[in-house]
Amino acid sequence: MRTRATIAIAALLLGALSACSSSDEAPAARDDGTPSAEPTVSVPAEHEGDDLEAAVAVYTAAYFAGDADTAYAMLSARCAEKVTKDAYAGVLRQAKTDYGPDHLASEVRADVSGKKGLATYKVEGLPKFDRTKQPWALEGDAWKYDAC
Repeated sequence: MRTRATIAIAALLLGALSACSSSDEAPAARDDGTPSAEPTVSVPAEHEGDDLEAAVAVYTAAYFAGDADTAYAMLSARCAEKVTKDAYAGVLRQAKTDYGPDHLASEVRADVSGKKGLATYKVEGLPKFDRTKQPWALEGDAWKYDAC
């Protein structure tokens, strides 16, 4: 029950942070006066990696809880092409059996540059799963695990 609540809270946090980081401003104009293809997003530097930090928390909680629907949906398109959802669900079931569901990400730090991000974090109670500069990719408006 604690794990499901943690996943739900982390998912809500991720959604809230995603909403906070977008901009309703019109696209910036190019030098020739035509609108640029991408809108300008203004995020204070101290919050630049917040969405990625929240995504790491959700993904890690889902992984150890055996929540294949959530974890698989958080794989980048590139990673999802390499493993079926059923095979991935088997990996998560084994992780839950081997380690238990209550291993959350802590001390999460994100370094974001455009649509690429690197996450560094610890997994509570399982130091062998601590990660340094784990690659993530921004696909659409969601951060996706890209360390496949």
